[in-house]
Amino acid sequence: MSRPLIGIPAQTLQSIDGIPEGLPHSWVMNSRYYIAAAAAGAVPVMIPLFDRDRGTLRAMYDRLDGVLLAGGVDMDPDTYGEPHHPKLGSIDPSRDAVELDLARWAIADKKPILGLCRGHQVLNVAMGGTLYQDIEAEIPAAIKHDYFPTAGYARDFLAHEVEVVPGSRLEAAFRSEKASVNSMHHQAVKELAPGLCVSARAPDGLIEAVESGTEHFLVGVQWHPESLDQTDDRERALFRSFVEAARAAA
Repeated sequence: MSRPLIGIPAQTLQSIDGIPEGLPHSWVMNSRYYIAAAAAGAVPVMIPLFDRDRGTLRAMYDRLDGVLLAGGVDMDPDTYGEPHHPKLGSIDPSRDAVELDLARWAIADKKPILGLCRGHQVLNVAMGGTLYQDIEAEIPAAIKHDYFPTAGYARDFLAHEVEVVPGSRLEAAFRSEKASVNSMHHQAVKELAPGLCVSARAPDGLIEAVESGTEHFLVGVQWHPESLDQTDDRERALFRSFVEAARAAA
């Protein structure tokens, strides 16, 4: 059985907090995304941030069977037409441009696409939605969502439950209407984009997962399943369902 080719865009090293000055410009990405995709049966490849060479980017995209958008730094509010909030964190404009291009191309072509944490937010912005730039500042009644490793939390720390919408693609993968998830974000979906359906919510009502609501495999989750798939069958099933959709579309 053929293994589908899955593209996972990189991020700019210099956009990450704590990186010392003077290092050469580099593109990097957490290896867990590639390991999880490979374990589910895909051949994952890193996509460089060719935001100034869209011809080469498009040529790479055309060879892919699916796109996985990973976690990372905040999206620039310029991408959805809002001013910068004082609590906005680091941004990576080159990554924003590349991921929005890939997402919009995949949406137009109905190519399978999976968004994780930041990637979930990219999908919403790509389709015309907006984001909360800082949950704590903008939603005072919200539960804590920012269980960051830099604050001492393990990446697989289960922070809260999500309520999965019955009949959704996510529920079909999870075979459950509840799941405990990790939580490493301070931004979130604000105005849901036209064409997206909510498939899971946090206890405070915050949108935790979205999907297309059609036959097109387009799924975004606000948590980090790549840090849970080794121990949670449901998270492995999510990756497998994405890879199977990419194989079918190849």
